[in-house]
Amino acid sequence: MNIPRTMQAVRLHGTGFENLKVEQVPVPTPNDRQFLARIDAAGVCASNLKIIAQGSEHTFINGIDLAKYPVQLGDEGCITVVAAGKEVRDRFPIGQRFCIQPAVDHPPINHRERLRNHGEGMLKVAVGYTLPGHLAQYMLVTEETIAAGCVLPLPDPKMSFFATALCEPISCAISGQDRHIHILQKTPASPREPRLGLLPGGVTLIVGAGPMGRMHAEAALRFKPRCLIVIDISEARLQWVRDVLAARAKATGVELHALTNEAGLATLKQVSRGLGADDIIVAVGVRSLQIQAQAWLARGGTLNLFGGLKKGEHIIDLDTLRVHYDDIRVVGSSGGTPADIVETMRMVAAGEFDPGLHMSMVGSLDQALRALEMVKNTETEGKIVLYPHIRPIPLTPAKHWKRSDEQAFLKEHELK
Repeated sequence: MNIPRTMQAVRLHGTGFENLKVEQVPVPTPNDRQFLARIDAAGVCASNLKIIAQGSEHTFINGIDLAKYPVQLGDEGCITVVAAGKEVRDRFPIGQRFCIQPAVDHPPINHRERLRNHGEGMLKVAVGYTLPGHLAQYMLVTEETIAAGCVLPLPDPKMSFFATALCEPISCAISGQDRHIHILQKTPASPREPRLGLLPGGVTLIVGAGPMGRMHAEAALRFKPRCLIVIDISEARLQWVRDVLAARAKATGVELHALTNEAGLATLKQVSRGLGADDIIVAVGVRSLQIQAQAWLARGGTLNLFGGLKKGEHIIDLDTLRVHYDDIRVVGSSGGTPADIVETMRMVAAGEFDPGLHMSMVGSLDQALRALEMVKNTETEGKIVLYPHIRPIPLTPAKHWKRSDEQAFLKEHELK
């Protein structure tokens, strides 16, 4: 396979957008225990905004001098192997496609001298942070990612590039919902039985209809709650929920409501007969909502604080009386595990989840800075996917994107 000597990559050289660059850099060469991958598609994740804002102080960057050692961003993507070291080439043959779980549960191996205290006590690294990310034309897949089992083969080699790239953010919703716990008893005298996931036949409330809230809403249908309520302050976001998910919800036997906050809470009171929601997912990082949502739970309910809060605003009030007397549980999650990616890819390949519904725009890699600015300013309501190997083009709308749309788009804009 013809591999160029240089490539385009999105790299962070310090704190702030002024230190973020799309630049030409050498294509890395894998050692005996690594492989080189071509990036077929890369998702633009809001998590990148935290790295840009915090720079060397970000937990996963762990003190790296970014001016001296810039990092290659991107935690969502679809890759194809183009070269492999002699110790791993049998496991990762040239031409095979993979999706990577970016949260790598493994201590750092290479370049520990760049890390604070040489990485002492660091048990986790991440792709797009200390490890090379997907916002580039090529990516070095290192020993940590391989050893942690984070390189995951596609269940169907015909899966589209964009759908594979979006399996990572979708898996975050899958992982988050699997952390819900309900303690069930068949009779008052029966032993307690824990059940993971949203309560089937219960009432689920999702707070926020942004990109992740929408993924949560679609993923929630697999548990078949009796009623699913999605609330937001944006009528446009709520209309997306109605337009896209109403028919599927009806076919699944789920009563779906997409309402503004006040109307949604009134509906929650009505459909639950004043008891509250069995499951609540706060998909926005709003401190006041995370506090208020505790009062909206039913007895034995689970509250998922999915939306992360800014450091300094992350300590919230907890109603310990509800925890003590009403047996409520508060859970949260940040990313997932390889198992969540595997399950997400299975669902996508089987048609149980449609990533194309969550697409907003597509473009070339040189549009990465503009895409990140749009995410920061909430100028886009869905996911943006970039294709690193097409000629430069502006960001283009890609609503309800399909594999055939992607193929036509790539053919039209291929590099000559």
